[in-house]
Amino acid sequence: MGTIIRRERKDGSVGYTAQVRVKKGGKVVHAETQTFDREAAAKAWIKKRETELAEPGALDQPEDPILSVVIQRYLEDKLKPHGKTKDQVLRTMANSWLGDTHCSQINSATVIRYLEGLTSLPQTRGNYLSHLSAIFTVARPAWGYPLDKQACDDARVVAEKLGLIARSKQRTRRPTLEELNKLMTYYSVYERKREDSIPMTYIILFSIFSTRRQEETCRILGQDVDAENSEVVVRDMKNPGEKIGNDVTTLLPPEALKLIQNRKVAKGRIWPYNAESVSASFTRTCKLLGIDDLHFHDLRHDGISRLFEMGWNIPHVAQVSGHRSWQSLQRYTQFKKVGDKYEGWEWKTKLLAG
Repeated sequence: MGTIIRRERKDGSVGYTAQVRVKKGGKVVHAETQTFDREAAAKAWIKKRETELAEPGALDQPEDPILSVVIQRYLEDKLKPHGKTKDQVLRTMANSWLGDTHCSQINSATVIRYLEGLTSLPQTRGNYLSHLSAIFTVARPAWGYPLDKQACDDARVVAEKLGLIARSKQRTRRPTLEELNKLMTYYSVYERKREDSIPMTYIILFSIFSTRRQEETCRILGQDVDAENSEVVVRDMKNPGEKIGNDVTTLLPPEALKLIQNRKVAKGRIWPYNAESVSASFTRTCKLLGIDDLHFHDLRHDGISRLFEMGWNIPHVAQVSGHRSWQSLQRYTQFKKVGDKYEGWEWKTKLLAG
């Protein structure tokens, strides 16, 4: 039985998305949708397609659904849930004119036209193309849909030449000791006044010494810490193409392990705070103190840089940072062995003492 969904477009007009599904044995064996400007046209299309699909052998023909149907199946069949960014990008594409295009009609030129219509930074367009490519990779071999992965590969070459896409720029910003002293002084006073506040002094230090992102820090469980082997399981570690369910055991440098032990949390989250609140507090305080262009994520970069400056090699650092590819750490090899930036730093001594 067909269904019609009424949607208001960005320009204020209304579209009627008609969907037809055929089930056998309780499972959907065929699905297709099409959008019309009038509800009457959508109803007529449903009636026509249901009649055609009822004919003997109709479902034996190769399926050529519109892209939004393929995206929906990809989202439903994925065993591991996607991160929210990938999910949002895929749904945005499904709701666009590209989503209403039949698979057999999508080629490299179609993909380029879609990218050209995005009012986004080249780095963002690159993310869109990567997520679209993931759909093309599985659609034909897994489900037999006429989507050619080569179309995305060709589109990537053209998009790079035209400057439509680009890789995200690698930040090199690191906090200075002077900037950190300002932050630690401010937060230590604030934490004494507000006992229920986020212990930013400890979280900042842990982020540097552990090289963990704020969302990873806020997910660490007491039962996931192996103090004997100085290891911790990082839940849902960020990784290209995978995040949810990507649990990785990482090495804890001595300072990071000590900060965890000082919390004395055997079970449950060691830092039970909202990661977005941690980041927002850091950004707000930097602005208040006149610290320009410093992001919370820069603490991870500083922590990784510190390990190389202490003479650690790539495999050893990767055990801490959780990088799967050593290639990702090649840019850090420029750092010379100069020792520990935080050796003798008063805030390190004070907070590690508990």
